Amino acid sequence: MAEILEKQARPKPGVREQWAVRAVFFLGGFGTASWAPLVPYLKMRLGLAEDVLGLLLLCCGIGSLVTMPLSGAAAERFGCRRVLTVACTAFSLILLGLSVVDTLPVAAGLLLIFGAFMGCIDTTINIDAVMVEQAAGRRLMSGFHGLWSVGGFAGAGLFGIWVGKVGLTPLVSTGIAVGLMLVLLALCRCGLLPYGGGGGGQLIAIPRGIVAFIGVIAGIAFLVEGAVMDWSGVFLTTVRNMDLALAGTGFTIFSAAMLIMRLTGDALVGRLGQKAVVLGGSALAATGFLLLIYAPNLPLLYAGFFAIGVGSANVVPVFYSLLGRQDAMPLSTAVPAVSTLGYLGVLMGPAAIGFLAHAVGLEDAFFFLAMLVVVEMAIAGYVYRTMKV
Repeated sequence: MAEILEKQARPKPGVREQWAVRAVFFLGGFGTASWAPLVPYLKMRLGLAEDVLGLLLLCCGIGSLVTMPLSGAAAERFGCRRVLTVACTAFSLILLGLSVVDTLPVAAGLLLIFGAFMGCIDTTINIDAVMVEQAAGRRLMSGFHGLWSVGGFAGAGLFGIWVGKVGLTPLVSTGIAVGLMLVLLALCRCGLLPYGGGGGGQLIAIPRGIVAFIGVIAGIAFLVEGAVMDWSGVFLTTVRNMDLALAGTGFTIFSAAMLIMRLTGDALVGRLGQKAVVLGGSALAATGFLLLIYAPNLPLLYAGFFAIGVGSANVVPVFYSLLGRQDAMPLSTAVPAVSTLGYLGVLMGPAAIGFLAHAVGLEDAFFFLAMLVVVEMAIAGYVYRTMKV
């Protein structure tokens, strides 16, 4: 009863809160993209072999997996605003540290903490986003997630300009990026919600009921995205015998399609309905993988990457929105549970495809991805039937 009264006394989120959510999504993508160009410099500075670097980068994923299941409890206890303020500030400052760290143990520690705050931001802003979308009474989630991609493009592009064109050092470039992130945080902080998603702040989020099925869908969606990111270049150069200079073209087309569809996804879902967008999109993504394998010419091959991006783009945002309509788990535990399963897909996907490619070949591994998307579509159909959406 006390929790109900507390919710009724909360001011209704409005336009300011919507822009605050967009700003933090942008900040997360911008910070992540600002880290990626630092990896070669870190490798050179520490004199690392590829295998050691791979293990070092795994620290970031481990850190995220530790904090994601705990973030809902933190948001419930301290409020999304306070958690995101601390996490975004620490995330930014640690990024600056990663641009100068020169010993392996310190680098490993910083990456663990960097990943931990990254996972905390990812989970907590989705809790905030679901509540803001519910208050708005209209679709906003795809656009929110699209701002993460916009931040990623901006971060990568600006770093390339600062280092490649202007001639700034990685430290100075990272310092400018961190300054921009902290200014953006200061501007949007007051619009973040000062409360969590309800449910008493259960310490560890373990998926149950329909949330477990939504988590599996997120895991598959993120696995596919991670596999395309890490293996599309290898596929084009080894299976399709394309020049190394064109290795990144497939992922670029895929990313552009994802960005376009997420920025337009809310209107599309409003027009066609979420069921049509998810099930139709999954079918389109599966078809895209088949095009990669069997396309007889380059335009159809690139059309395959575009189809995968278009079909996959709105699956995760739609199901995050759906978490606000289920009653199997409180929002403060449902979002972290789904985020954790999704991130497991990101971590496991590239490695799983690697083992599969070694065993049966990369073409068959990509066919497996197509079948996995079909499984995702079947689980999504079950979720819609169960929730009567």
